[in-house]
Amino acid sequence: MALPIEDYALIGDRGTAALVGKDGSIDWLCLPRFDSPACFAALLGTEDNGRWLLAPADEVESTNRRYVDGTALLETTFTTAGGEVVLLDLMPTGDGRADVVRRLTCMRGTVRIRHDWVVRTDYGRIRPWVTREHAHGNDLIVAVAGPDKLILRGPRLPRAVGGHHTDEFEMSEGDEVTFSTTWVRSWRDIPEPLGFDERIAATIDAQREWSAQSPDDVPHADMVRRSLLTLLLMTHEETGGIVAAPTTSLPEDFGGERNWDYRFCWLRDAALTLESLLSAGYEDEAFHWRQWLLRAVAGDPADLQIMYTVDGGRQLPELVVEHLPGYADSRPVRIGNGAVSQRQNDVLGEVMIALELARQAGLDETRNSWSLQRALVEELADHWDEPDNGLWEIRGPQRHFTHSRVMVWVAFDRAVKAVEDHGLEGPVDRWRELRDRVREEVLDKGFDSERSTFTQHYDTREVDASLLTISLVGFLPGDDPRVLGTIDAITGDLMSDGLLLRYRTETGVDGLAGDEHPFLACSFWLVSALAAAGRRDEAAELMDRLCGLANDVGLLSEEYDPAHGRMVGNFPQAFSHLTLVQAALALR
Repeated sequence: MALPIEDYALIGDRGTAALVGKDGSIDWLCLPRFDSPACFAALLGTEDNGRWLLAPADEVESTNRRYVDGTALLETTFTTAGGEVVLLDLMPTGDGRADVVRRLTCMRGTVRIRHDWVVRTDYGRIRPWVTREHAHGNDLIVAVAGPDKLILRGPRLPRAVGGHHTDEFEMSEGDEVTFSTTWVRSWRDIPEPLGFDERIAATIDAQREWSAQSPDDVPHADMVRRSLLTLLLMTHEETGGIVAAPTTSLPEDFGGERNWDYRFCWLRDAALTLESLLSAGYEDEAFHWRQWLLRAVAGDPADLQIMYTVDGGRQLPELVVEHLPGYADSRPVRIGNGAVSQRQNDVLGEVMIALELARQAGLDETRNSWSLQRALVEELADHWDEPDNGLWEIRGPQRHFTHSRVMVWVAFDRAVKAVEDHGLEGPVDRWRELRDRVREEVLDKGFDSERSTFTQHYDTREVDASLLTISLVGFLPGDDPRVLGTIDAITGDLMSDGLLLRYRTETGVDGLAGDEHPFLACSFWLVSALAAAGRRDEAAELMDRLCGLANDVGLLSEEYDPAHGRMVGNFPQAFSHLTLVQAALALR
């Protein structure tokens, strides 16, 4: 059975990522890419669906974890009655390979170790053909199924028992063992072994050099640094695509149907991630992501999707994985995402914000990059007044969502700025006129003067936490009475145990059964909105509480259940971490 979500930590190589439990088990890993099928899928099932366990066989008295300073290398210290061992987990970066390295060191005493290597490809469904082989001077275990070949290396290889490969052995003070799992295409030869010491050192050096640029003049600078590193791990190094999370179907409602696949590149989430990186001083990533954007959306602007695969592919149909029971019996387990076909009018606004920040940071526009933006804005100009599904991907009827309309205003506003401030060419008079029309409509139809608040959509008096971004994107000043009224209405209607819900699910607006928990990004938006309103003490107090919700290694999920003190939803969630960075910068 999978651990509580908060008991996992993330390791990755910027090609894919794995979740490592406090018990020493890797329960989730998709290879070779974030959106590839999982070969360790115990997170959504049982150990029979694949896992890699390396931990004491004896009873563990205490477990402590930390990331090696300035890196995403995970150290887990297990203490037993007989001694203490430290497990180092990492995926080496920068070498174009797909390897997981696990190094176990006995610090004192004698500890008996259990080693289970259970590979199941195709999301835990396929039991591969497993053989023992000898290559490059080493004994190996090789698992092959379809296109996948996984190779286990180590000084002591487990034996097959009942379809699993398992072993137990003793370690005494000073002993050290290193194991690795390597993925290659099944028709490829077995690659040479890694130089473990060299790859570990190179990965540490590269990640420390990158994280050293993180701002230290912000509140909770350690959490900002960890969030930025986590966002980096969710950025595909080769393509530049940024995934929303490395997991699928971790539920928003335990035992319910609100289970979604987040292993793809949403334009909105990627743009917001880029915005956070740029605001924190990371400028090199902007060019790489813009190139991904140009490739992904190339073609007719009318065919713009809200999300793409990691390499910019457009096909990600939503399917149900019937053989997996789901995390905490939460079904269905989904792969792919049906929201890909939705209309979300806010998306281009987020993209234009990120690209405007890139211009301000000194990234020159090319003929193709600006012509693409211009074409997308012109397409929006022809359809901006249509209803949509909104940023929450509502699966009920399309609405005129106020947040979507505000972001339409943003798209035209940043297009105007591109002409006025950066000398780019475009029909600026038309864009100005549309910008003004959208603004007037929002103020007329999206604002409830009786309650002194903006509303979720034009046909309701309900509020939505996304309205907190109205001041953050420059639509109105942070201390405007209409913004202050909206903050008060949202905190009055959507606060649950001191944290914000996205909206009230009982209205039926999203077309789904069940409920959900407070959405962490919304509370970070509240921090930023309070700071912009001049209510800094309130903002700082909430920021302190939110950072205190992170797990022991500084990671956040999508949602949080304050009643039971546990994390909910896909993990770690880019949206939570990028809004944490933005909130810290707002407080600065």
